[in-house]
Amino acid sequence: MMPLKHPQRFGLLPGFGLTMGITLSFLGMLVILPFAALVLSASRISPGTFLDTLVNPRVLASFRVTFLAALGAACVNAVFGFLVAWTLTRYSFPGRRLVDAMIDLPFALPTAVSGIALTALYAPGGWLGSLLEPLGVKIAYTPAGIVVALIFIGFPFVVRTLQPALADLEEEYEEAAASLGANRWQTFVKVIFPSVLPALLTGTTMAFARALGEYGSVVFISGNMPYRTEIVPLLIITRLEQFDYAGATVLAVAMLAVSFALLLLANLVQWRITRYTYERS
Repeated sequence: MMPLKHPQRFGLLPGFGLTMGITLSFLGMLVILPFAALVLSASRISPGTFLDTLVNPRVLASFRVTFLAALGAACVNAVFGFLVAWTLTRYSFPGRRLVDAMIDLPFALPTAVSGIALTALYAPGGWLGSLLEPLGVKIAYTPAGIVVALIFIGFPFVVRTLQPALADLEEEYEEAAASLGANRWQTFVKVIFPSVLPALLTGTTMAFARALGEYGSVVFISGNMPYRTEIVPLLIITRLEQFDYAGATVLAVAMLAVSFALLLLANLVQWRITRYTYERS
């Protein structure tokens, strides 16, 4: 009996055609269609109005605050998220399951609740704010407060993305590097870090993208001062409350375009890093 060239793969789900159709339909209705409607609404706005909205000094200041705060929070999450993921993956200690469960707390909490909690903690009369104020350090109602809120909501993305990569990292590679004379730092730089770099980049990008669109946890702790602590999502809400639908649409499309470009760039970089690591191995 002649063997089949392409044996059929059986599974719980139906064939490729049906599952692909369901996937594209679901993706189209929930993701592509709303974005297409947004772009279509923006296409009806004249180029002059579009440009005037984007070059407005208040808009430029809000974009600067949003992107710098998101970038700072993503960098902090990349460093400390790696340390936490490494600790949870490699070590056993009392309360480890509790700590691991608390990582997901920002996912479960409504963002408004986290914003109120952070404001109460870092406000001048709060537990930490009252200790920092005599030292001349002010967190709440400053750009630093925005960074703190964005760190809080983006931290789980880095940890949860890194944990599977670290768990799949074979310890034999580290032992082989040590047997060849590599110290701990050389083993980390040459063996561990290149293996988990794609996952670290993915988690950091997800945290950065999440921070760009965050509203609930930031609106309380930022103080919402134009030109200083006003973020783009808040400015969009303000334009909607003022019935400036054209201005809100322009800002939304600009955020969509920038976020998509950044995610695309990060995916391309991740693909190149993965390919380079594979070719070297």
